[in-house]
Amino acid sequence: MDKERSTGAWAVPEYRWLLPSAVTRELDPDRGERSPRRTLRDWLVDFTLFFVAVGLGLSAADAMPQEENLPHALGVADQLLGALSCGAVWLRRRWPVGLAVVMLPVALVSNTSGGALIVAFFSLAVHRPFKYVAAICGSYLATLPVFFLVRPDPELPYLAAIVLTVALVSAVVGWGMFVRSRRQLMMSLRDRARRAETEAELRAEQAQRLAREAIAREMHDVLAHRLTLLSVHAGAMEFRPDAPAAEIGRAAGVIRESAHEALQDLREIIGVLRAGEGEDSGRPQPTLAALGALVAESREAGTEVALDYRVDETGGVPASLGRTAYRIVQEGLTNARKHAPGAPVGVRVAGAPGEGLTVEVRNPAPPGEVPAVPGSGQGLIGIAERAHLAGGTITHGEDPHGGFTVSARLPWAGGNA
Repeated sequence: MDKERSTGAWAVPEYRWLLPSAVTRELDPDRGERSPRRTLRDWLVDFTLFFVAVGLGLSAADAMPQEENLPHALGVADQLLGALSCGAVWLRRRWPVGLAVVMLPVALVSNTSGGALIVAFFSLAVHRPFKYVAAICGSYLATLPVFFLVRPDPELPYLAAIVLTVALVSAVVGWGMFVRSRRQLMMSLRDRARRAETEAELRAEQAQRLAREAIAREMHDVLAHRLTLLSVHAGAMEFRPDAPAAEIGRAAGVIRESAHEALQDLREIIGVLRAGEGEDSGRPQPTLAALGALVAESREAGTEVALDYRVDETGGVPASLGRTAYRIVQEGLTNARKHAPGAPVGVRVAGAPGEGLTVEVRNPAPPGEVPAVPGSGQGLIGIAERAHLAGGTITHGEDPHGGFTVSARLPWAGGNA
């Protein structure tokens, strides 16, 4: 990759001296409208064109003695105008149109300014659109028959001199237009590459944002379950300091185990962030096979859970479907412990290939006073998004008797569905 000066992703490269100043201006947007300095390439081109103008002017001056009936004063004026025209070549970059327009009347009376006129036409074709080239060069070519009538070429016939001059001007203008089109093509490719790079950066930022959102959902789903156990049992110990020692010991054990599992889950999520492509980032993601362990864990924590599991696993439950169902049940149990402690929870999971998978978590109103447990509702938003991504639907809300139900319907491909 080309080395670039570190002023931005598209800063002017270190080899800018090989580029025209017009190109470096486009590549260096920090310069704004300021005129760019000539690069080394510019100086080489300018000196070359200056010497070309001087060389053609000297050739015309050598041929002047062969012209018949040429007044001495006209010859002196011709050479003086030729010298001034060669000096004016250095203004071709800043005022290409002005230089070409000024050279039109000068070239009508000065043969030695022909080289400067050719350089002016070339610069005009390089730096300005074709309409300027057509107007100015067309005006010059229209005056050629008159010019060669007044000052015929001593070495060429009248018609040959006109044809040769037209061919020379056409070749110079064509070369200038080629240089201009090539430069525009290069800038177009640069601009396209710049846009592609910007779009790639935007896509990368979007991918990072989506990854962060996925990780945030996963952290909530994984840690909220564990931390809710900690909060519920710690609250119970706080409100019942006179509870039997066995009950306090069991609650402390649940707190210790939940804290250990929360740390383990947190390590797994950190592993996901640190793992590269193809690396193992931790334990496998849970599926429906782990649903029994989740229910058993809730029962050990003191929640009465009734599991109604009617899933046809003949063809195997897809991993993504099972993981979505697991997270929905996990969030339902977490909310039940937080907002209805002591209430029994019913979990129903049923389905078959082609029929879809139904997941329902239901609990009645809490039997007593509910301790204040902080919550933001992000868990329900998260499982709703999971169900939507899986192509399913989910509903949740209170019933007239104060209970709460989470119900999801997930598609399961297969059969005649």
